[in-house]
Amino acid sequence: MNSEARFLPRWQLEGVSGVIVAVDVLRAFTTAAYALAAGAASILLVSGVDEAIALAKAHPGSLIMGEEHGRRPIGFDLSNSPVAVAGADVAGRTLVQRTSAGTQGVIAATGADRLFVASLVCASATARAVSAARLGAPTYVITGRFVDHPDGGEDDLITAQFIEDLRTAGSADAASAARAVADSAEAERTLALGGNDSHPDDIAYATDVDRFDFAMEVERGDGLHRVVTRYLEETGTQ
Repeated sequence: MNSEARFLPRWQLEGVSGVIVAVDVLRAFTTAAYALAAGAASILLVSGVDEAIALAKAHPGSLIMGEEHGRRPIGFDLSNSPVAVAGADVAGRTLVQRTSAGTQGVIAATGADRLFVASLVCASATARAVSAARLGAPTYVITGRFVDHPDGGEDDLITAQFIEDLRTAGSADAASAARAVADSAEAERTLALGGNDSHPDDIAYATDVDRFDFAMEVERGDGLHRVVTRYLEETGTQ
């Protein structure tokens, strides 16, 4: 059992067990949180664009959200924008999500005993859920790192370190974390997408620390990765 948290890219997850937290603040798991808060029944995470479309067809009434290289693929109902998803009619619907970073980190975490996805909007709830799991220090997946860009994902690392500070110290500087994410290179790239692929307020939505009081856990079974909410009372904490 690890005594200290680890912060790893997804290609270093082989053999990693315990609690794994896949972090994608800009924007996959911010968008997922807003979707769940808007009443989505659950979110199914997948790796590929074609896989997302096929899975949606197998679940009538579901919607597909996400991106490829930042852009909404043909056949997807929603982009990876938390603003767009928050304003969409998703109540009671199953969503299928595919992104270039966040969902890839989840699929790679095959050895996890408990698997969470996280962003700043649910940071404190995630920290509590990880502690309540009582499986030792977690491994954070910095999903914004890529093999050809291993120093990327600064925004995800900031978020992961913020969550870990909350877990271990009980408090952290939310304003500094939010500002650092908003000033990151990924925030600049996100806003530059423009059009129907990003909204000018996406960064503000993503840096609204602890907007939601739930954590997001991934339940695995029948070949699916399903995100569901976990509230304070469900984590076993007081």
